[in-house]
Amino acid sequence: QVQLVESGGGSVQAGGSLRISCVASGYTARRGCMGWFRQAPGKEREGVATISTSSGDTAYADSVKGRFTISQDNAKNTLYLQMNSLKPEDTSMYYCAALPTINWVSSVWCLARRNDYNYWGQGTQVTVSS
Repeated sequence: QVQLVESGGGSVQAGGSLRISCVASGYTARRGCMGWFRQAPGKEREGVATISTSSGDTAYADSVKGRFTISQDNAKNTLYLQMNSLKPEDTSMYYCAALPTINWVSSVWCLARRNDYNYWGQGTQVTVSS
């Protein structure tokens, strides 16, 4: 049984930093995607950052490029999102997700497939105050 558990969310002032984590258990896919998504009340879910587990390449939404960094520690089965220079508009619930694939895929492909992910965590809230 696959389980994704996020942690590390919280409240921070604008300009601050946070690192959120996602521990994946029971997930053994060698190809596919892992990513971070966010959804604020009344808004559609959007892709934030993804990583191809095939190649390790990463992709980011334009709104977070240069500020957020996605990374993974395979030994710990953990996905991270380092968020710097946070803005009030980054306030949202952040979700970790995984999408296993048969073929090699790119991180850009992963970012575009936000509705196709098979596994989701319960989310961690990030609140940025001005």
